[in-house]
Amino acid sequence: MSKLSVAALSFTILATGAIADGVPSEEAAEGTFPAKPFSPYANRTIPERPLWGDSHLHTGLSLDAGAFGNTLLPDEAWRFAKGEQVISSTGQPVRLSRPLDWMVLTDHTDLMGFAPDLQAGKPSVLADPKGREWYEGYSKGGEAAGKSAFDLITNFSQMTLPELLLESYSPGADAFAFTWEHIVDAAERHNDPGTFSAFIGFEWTSVPKGFNLHRNVMLRDGGVRAKQVVPPVTQPPYGDTNPHTLYDWLEMYEEKTGGRAVAFSHNGNLSNGWMFPTEDTYHGGEVDQEYVDRRAKWEPHYEVTQIKGDGEAHPALSPDDAFADYENWDIGNLDLTELKTEEMLAGEYAREALKQGLALEAKFGVNPYKFGMGGATDSHTSLATAEEENFFSKSVSVEPSPTRIEHPFIKSELGEIPGDMIVASGYTAVWATENTRAAIFDAFKRRETYATTGPRMGLRFFGGWDYTDDDLRTRMPAQNGYDKGVPMGGDLRPREGDAAPSFMIYALRDPIGANLDRMQVVKGWLTPDGELDEKVYDVAWSGDRVADANGVVPAVGNTVDLETASWSNTIGSAELMTVWTDPDFDPEARAFYYVRVLEIPTPRWIVYDKVRYGIDLPEEAQLTHQERAYSSPIWYTPAE
Repeated sequence: MSKLSVAALSFTILATGAIADGVPSEEAAEGTFPAKPFSPYANRTIPERPLWGDSHLHTGLSLDAGAFGNTLLPDEAWRFAKGEQVISSTGQPVRLSRPLDWMVLTDHTDLMGFAPDLQAGKPSVLADPKGREWYEGYSKGGEAAGKSAFDLITNFSQMTLPELLLESYSPGADAFAFTWEHIVDAAERHNDPGTFSAFIGFEWTSVPKGFNLHRNVMLRDGGVRAKQVVPPVTQPPYGDTNPHTLYDWLEMYEEKTGGRAVAFSHNGNLSNGWMFPTEDTYHGGEVDQEYVDRRAKWEPHYEVTQIKGDGEAHPALSPDDAFADYENWDIGNLDLTELKTEEMLAGEYAREALKQGLALEAKFGVNPYKFGMGGATDSHTSLATAEEENFFSKSVSVEPSPTRIEHPFIKSELGEIPGDMIVASGYTAVWATENTRAAIFDAFKRRETYATTGPRMGLRFFGGWDYTDDDLRTRMPAQNGYDKGVPMGGDLRPREGDAAPSFMIYALRDPIGANLDRMQVVKGWLTPDGELDEKVYDVAWSGDRVADANGVVPAVGNTVDLETASWSNTIGSAELMTVWTDPDFDPEARAFYYVRVLEIPTPRWIVYDKVRYGIDLPEEAQLTHQERAYSSPIWYTPAE
């Protein structure tokens, strides 16, 4: 036998431990072993890394995006998300610092594909007097084009679009079907299982009275199933703004195609308190058994943060939370025809909705607001940019320029949302077992997701009854997390003995981002006598700070240099971890828990504009912030 053969045989013996006298054992031949395999990573089935994506993005095929100048179509949006450099609609080269892992392209369905035809002067547009008027305005450019765009969007929000145009771009029209096929085909071209997941989807654009009640829809399936249907619209007589109309479509889709679909609410800001109804009546119907059942089934996810404000909490609703006042939009609805009241705010913010869901569950036996957390850009530029220094804003009219901060997002007699309030947010991280449409969709359904305002920080959150610090002191603490409890998005297993729930939490900073300030657990509960309450706990933090008598940790400090738009990671921690047990646990009270992770202060995007363009910023503008992550909750339900 040659030396090479001997070496090869010796390696085989060491590798398998299953050869005697050069003859493989029966166990080895069958692929089974009498002892546990050596490698701790072999045959692992748990999600091992977060997959980053944007669940809400528009191209020029959307009515408003195209009306305001977006000329990029789905292919450019997909290429950009995958890490390629593209040229924006304003002629600027743009690229992400790191590719995304997945994306859902969600063009508005109402008048889908109309904007490119308007800009091209298609006969189907010019046949209507209003369509010709808008086309002529666009052709002149400048202020005339802006007026045409504004008039077009106003007619849409007030449901006064010309009947001929509605008919030409309705679900039964050839132009509508052609656009849908274009969207589906583009997603199929760019879907690359294992590397990048391109989801077919759309935005259902319910906007009664200017109240933003949009939902995004995400299909698990490919083009064969998607092409068997066309998406629904909301403009009468071809559609309706009642959410039951959307639920009907989702049921039809699954029954007709054998596929699967999920919907999730647009960020609740500007919904005038209607996004999370709790009263007996709401727009379109009643909060009854049918409503809670159907919403719980079809909307297991929520877009908690995006360009139009952050929607986790509000200081008027959570006055004891020092970090609730973050990028809040609390001025009015989309038309600014209503001013906000505390009652309206209660129907718009995630934390309040999670609490109200507990009360509705006690009443109906089903929690309609049992959702996972996610973030999205809702960008209308075709560019999924959520980093402060690379922010291409909401629409083409406010892509990077020396004057973009001067353009208000909305302005009316009742007030305005100034340009500096636009938020560079956000992304969704998904704990999926592989980068495929099926695995990511299934993670959405089981709510194993978390939101960030842009940074790609790692976050693990598990709930159980007997976690200990030893569970964290391993190479893969997540294995213990799954073995002994449930991940974010789950329900605590039945209580064991008289224990209080324990939670294993681990956060890691974005490798190219800021250090971490602290981790917090946000708890909400329904007392046995029907009262709703909440509390925020600081559970892990950086440095040698000491919590006060109320458990509150002092501020981390601030290293931001406003003259250079930079900061120093000389404060904060690269990682934070803890096992935390609820000190106020009441076994008779329904409850939820979620994690909020805060970075140290960093510059907002307007400071980068100041440095790049040498511009002055409004005195009242917020210059720094603490970016953050929100885990999906874990719920506790008392035993019957």
